[in-house]
Amino acid sequence: MNYELKNPSKSEVEITITVAPADYQKNLEAAAVRLSERAAIKGFRPGKAPYAMVKEQLGAIKILEEALQSIVEGNYFEAVQKEKLSTVGHPEIVIEKMAPDNDLIFKAKAALFPSVKLAALEKIKVSAKGGSAFGGKKEAGEEEINKVMEDLKKMRAKEVAKNGVADKENKIVVDLDMFIDKVPVEGGGAKNHQVYLSEPHYIPGFAEQLIGLKVGDDKEFALKFPAEHYQKHLAGKNVDMKVKVKDVFELQYPVIDDEFAKGLGQKDLSTMKGLLKDNLTKEANQKEDQRVEVAILEELIGSSEFGEIPKILIDSEKKKMFHELKHGLQQQSIEMEKYLKDLKKTEEEIFKDFTESAEKRVKAALISRELALQNNIKVEPKEVEEEIETIAHAYNHDPKVEENLNRPEVKDTIAVTIQNRKVMRWLKERLLK
Repeated sequence: MNYELKNPSKSEVEITITVAPADYQKNLEAAAVRLSERAAIKGFRPGKAPYAMVKEQLGAIKILEEALQSIVEGNYFEAVQKEKLSTVGHPEIVIEKMAPDNDLIFKAKAALFPSVKLAALEKIKVSAKGGSAFGGKKEAGEEEINKVMEDLKKMRAKEVAKNGVADKENKIVVDLDMFIDKVPVEGGGAKNHQVYLSEPHYIPGFAEQLIGLKVGDDKEFALKFPAEHYQKHLAGKNVDMKVKVKDVFELQYPVIDDEFAKGLGQKDLSTMKGLLKDNLTKEANQKEDQRVEVAILEELIGSSEFGEIPKILIDSEKKKMFHELKHGLQQQSIEMEKYLKDLKKTEEEIFKDFTESAEKRVKAALISRELALQNNIKVEPKEVEEEIETIAHAYNHDPKVEENLNRPEVKDTIAVTIQNRKVMRWLKERLLK
């Protein structure tokens, strides 16, 4: 491997790396094994076909494409180590030449750690409100436990059709249409829209308009959407509503007693209350710990001084945030296209909106790193291996997951995560006595 180093700015480094075929042959052979595990090679069991046979049947370029990531990552990592560069985040990679039996040439642009002048810790003022690991354990009270039990009771309610008018304790089912200036609102219609009249509706005043209606009734009325409503094309607008009542149900709730608890898999009511108390207490403690951690970092960010923060680093963090957003929407079964349509924004605009938060996250990471350096807070290889084993176990030791976990840059990310936890623990011990 040969490489050429350039510094286009104080905050960035650019490395052009050339890898000879002999130097990446081992990557090709490993890639051929992976390919032969996925593609049937005639006459051989999965993963057992010789390199020459895989090359003959699948083609040299297919093997090179499979091996590309490992070639780039390994040689970039080696060059960074040789030059003792303090890079941060993932590099931007551009492949300049890629052909079988030829030198592989790629360019890597990476961010360099900017200088950090830490705030004096004695000037940082953060207090725990109770519930923090360092602020005393806060136990859940009877009121909180009762609220959860009431919610559980509502979830097990029986619905009985009602002939009379709907009152506040009922559930009503309506067909709904919405209009602005007599024009139907796109996506504003809903068939069999269910409304629990005792609970706040996402349109303030909507539930109240339905009280007193019975099956077959029609009603027209107008309501103003909240200014902060998530659907920007409706926020703050006066919207005309048309509803037709399809069903009215009386809700019959179970009595909260030992039988109720048994129906939820608990021994008795006392046992269920004890479990709820433990879970609510744990949740409160976790939330308070998170609040304290955010407060500490906010104080440190506001009082520390930073050198030039590379754009590549901010963009990398914004990409992570965008990935987190997409994953969060998927968990809620919300399509990104619909989310953007409701906000009336493009992906580019959302990405731009992340700039301020991304810069804060970068500064927090820089502070954590500097504190670790100044206070000799280290991560031992054994700790990384233990974390890898924990993650692998969670994925039932999936071979692909394990292969990914053992890549150098993934191990490095895991080590940084562990180090950040240690630094935060170190800060709490000094700031929250």
